[in-house]
Amino acid sequence: MQWAALSSPPAPAAPATVWMGRRARTARLPSPGPRRVVLAAAASSSPSPDANSNSPGSGGGGGGGEEVEEEREDAARMEKAAAFLMRSQKYAMLKQQLAVAAQFEDYKEAARLRDSLKSFEEEEPVLRLRRSLKKAVEEERFEDAAKYRDELKILAPHALLKCSSDATTLGIRVQVRSVYIESRSQPLKGQFFFAYRIRITNNSQRPVQLLRRHWIVTDANGRTENIWQVSIVLSPYQKNRVVGEQPVIFPRTGFEYSSACPLNTPNGRMEGDFEMKHIDKAGSSTFNVAIAPFSLSILGDDNDDVLL
Repeated sequence: MQWAALSSPPAPAAPATVWMGRRARTARLPSPGPRRVVLAAAASSSPSPDANSNSPGSGGGGGGGEEVEEEREDAARMEKAAAFLMRSQKYAMLKQQLAVAAQFEDYKEAARLRDSLKSFEEEEPVLRLRRSLKKAVEEERFEDAAKYRDELKILAPHALLKCSSDATTLGIRVQVRSVYIESRSQPLKGQFFFAYRIRITNNSQRPVQLLRRHWIVTDANGRTENIWQVSIVLSPYQKNRVVGEQPVIFPRTGFEYSSACPLNTPNGRMEGDFEMKHIDKAGSSTFNVAIAPFSLSILGDDNDDVLL
């Protein structure tokens, strides 16, 4: 995975980013293999009348029935996740085609694609469940809200996560907002590009220095990658209060920067931490500041707020 930094406002070329200590690990979905072996063994054995109540492979209260039900739930969950992934890719392609049609002033085609997108958004189960969940909460129908939430967890786990997050550690507040960038994505090639904006505010009484960033990126297939970044290379187009590769943030001041993350699925999530240290006292130990989880999603979320 290669990352690109973004400037704000857009620069002619993206600033370089220094990478250190990159390491990846993969988290895969549970393999159905072992369960199929259990089911095959249960199916191939003939249950005897004497063993109906004790045999693990029988339906008389043993573990076999639980294995069958769990296998069915896993299969249904994977099928729904795959269907959502395909719909998300279609949605991304429609948005890209609309942007191209508008760019080349093919307004008739643009109108057609706009209507297709509107129909998609009205019929998409994830978006429909989101709307129902929001309305149920507003009307204090919490039983219905719980039902919609549980359906979303099965259909699209990332859908419950906002495209923004806000967390404070030891007086250091970190706010993040992500957005899908259609112009730099290629859905047909499985390439989806997301930009995000970070704002760090020092609400403590001591100056701190940002030393390192650690990101955990997870795609819609459950694959996870850990990324460590040791410096921030600033763009001349960025209006930051603090200039430097490892910026110092004084009390009651802040620091902002933009960056981006390419993903091979239309949805995913990011979280991580900043390693910092207090600089007003020699020998101060470092500490980690949490970056709360946020979603990377072509569907966005119900929050229209932009982190400026």
